[in-house]
Amino acid sequence: MTPKRLVVGISGASGAPLAVQLLQEMQSHPGWETHVVLTRGGARTLDHETGLSERELAPLATRLHTVEDIGASIASGTFRTEGMIVIPCSMKTVSGICHGYADNLLLRAADVTLKERRPLVLVTRETPLSRIHLNNMTTLAEMGVVIMPPVMTFYTRPESIRDMSRHIVGKGLEVFGVDLPDMKRWGE
Repeated sequence: MTPKRLVVGISGASGAPLAVQLLQEMQSHPGWETHVVLTRGGARTLDHETGLSERELAPLATRLHTVEDIGASIASGTFRTEGMIVIPCSMKTVSGICHGYADNLLLRAADVTLKERRPLVLVTRETPLSRIHLNNMTTLAEMGVVIMPPVMTFYTRPESIRDMSRHIVGKGLEVFGVDLPDMKRWGE
């Protein structure tokens, strides 16, 4: 039986702890693989925000792909996946995805996800947003891409940043049918 596979892109926007938390949560879901691609900016932000190197991130993933490896498995539509999440997603990455500028593996994997009509979630990070940012995100949303800025949720009465982060990670993973145990929900 082919495992379920989730492609995880990590770009250079602030929010690297969200990616780390997502990968940690996915480790408790047997039958799932995570195929991670980290941009150079993503590696720099990961180090700055978490103190983790690319080498230290690798054990959290089933497979860590090199951003320059445009011939990797995740660059082909014949490689079966459940979809892709880019967490965090910079506006540069949003622009590349929006305009089909697939000059690295993260952008190519997103392009493949779109052409194969698989779910694509972008955890976009920028504030304030320019009209260019909004236009790119609108174009992507019209294509069916889930645009999910990591907006704080207070109705869950979070006690820590980790609680708020887990809520965002949980919402992102729900798109792929992955439920986090004990995730606080409105009305439950």
